[in-house]
Amino acid sequence: MRKDDLYITIPSFFRCPISLDVMKSPVSLCTGVTYDRASIQRWLDSGNNTCPATMQVLQSKEIVPNRNLQRLIQMWSDSVARRQVDAESAAPSSVVVPSQDHVKLLVKQLDKNCSSSLAKIVCFAGESEENREFLARMDGFLNAVFDFMRNAESDIKLIEQVVSILDLIQSKIQDKKPLLESNCLSTILVVLQRGTSDSQIQSLRLLESIAIDGESKLKIAEKEGLLLELVNSLSKEKDERLIEASLSCLSAITKPKRVKTKLIQYRTIPELKNLLSEPNMSVSIIEKSLKLLETLSFCKEGRVEVRHDSKLLQAIVQKVLKVSSKATEHAVTVLWSVCCLFREEKAQEAVVGCSNGMTKFLLLMQSDCSSATRQMSADLLKLFRVNSNSCLSSYDTKTTHIMPC
Repeated sequence: MRKDDLYITIPSFFRCPISLDVMKSPVSLCTGVTYDRASIQRWLDSGNNTCPATMQVLQSKEIVPNRNLQRLIQMWSDSVARRQVDAESAAPSSVVVPSQDHVKLLVKQLDKNCSSSLAKIVCFAGESEENREFLARMDGFLNAVFDFMRNAESDIKLIEQVVSILDLIQSKIQDKKPLLESNCLSTILVVLQRGTSDSQIQSLRLLESIAIDGESKLKIAEKEGLLLELVNSLSKEKDERLIEASLSCLSAITKPKRVKTKLIQYRTIPELKNLLSEPNMSVSIIEKSLKLLETLSFCKEGRVEVRHDSKLLQAIVQKVLKVSSKATEHAVTVLWSVCCLFREEKAQEAVVGCSNGMTKFLLLMQSDCSSATRQMSADLLKLFRVNSNSCLSSYDTKTTHIMPC
């Protein structure tokens, strides 16, 4: 079976009414009609104030991401990709996995026929754990790859193949310090800026694997433009797999205080608020967003930003007992940090003002959560009780004033 023999039927509601192509980023207008973001944005930017499909006058030009449809399209796309892979695997394989001796020769000749050589090395590395171990231990392999990287910065396809190889063998590399060299970090940055979603995810996994101590984390954070690109990857318009990989990577490098300060300066907390406020975000993304927020909240600059954002605090309270036990623990720790440990009054007022907040903490006290989470919940519960007593005292004072002599 050849690829040309694979016929694909595209569901009509996956197509944008304007471009008629499968939607990459479906968004809905106030009329309820969904379009691809790029197409409808061009329509609106051209000065139109009507819905292209219905021609109704728009009461609002606000566009809302259609996450449910985006998930359906992604599932359909993945299914098509699997069918293509199955079709290819049913045919005689056009790529022969090279032998170890052949790989040694390919590495020596990496500068000649580089695209073909890299593709074969990727194929070799993807074949088995044994092959990945062989590459990681091969004398001169990493040096040859690094030398190649210095000369290939302008060709994104070649760079993506290099990153794919390094991602495949990263768990087998004993000494990861060479991966922290400037040209390697520059290569990762180029992929994050210009690569496909898959190669960006690979580069993030590679980056996370080399963040093994305080020194390596600082080196990553100090690479010009890299940290900012990681924060940009958190945009809720991005691929959810990319967002998740970015959150994991950021959590891995955020222990040093200097890194936390930089992340706060790059407006990471507002990005996390957007992710937490998105109703259809995955459990894993919510957990990792709260985990990163927890880390940032133990930094003074982070606490200041959290305490001044009542909407963020409300979003955090809403996640308690609603997503998962991990999400609950991270959420409670953030709230306890700003409200109890560092006693930020504005944060206390915002948390106490949340509906169902007191009920949630009472339920947590009776749940099978960790003892630390239970204790933090007890401390947070005191805020509600103090506030209730304060309200009663205020009521009693007012009553006293109006009582007759």
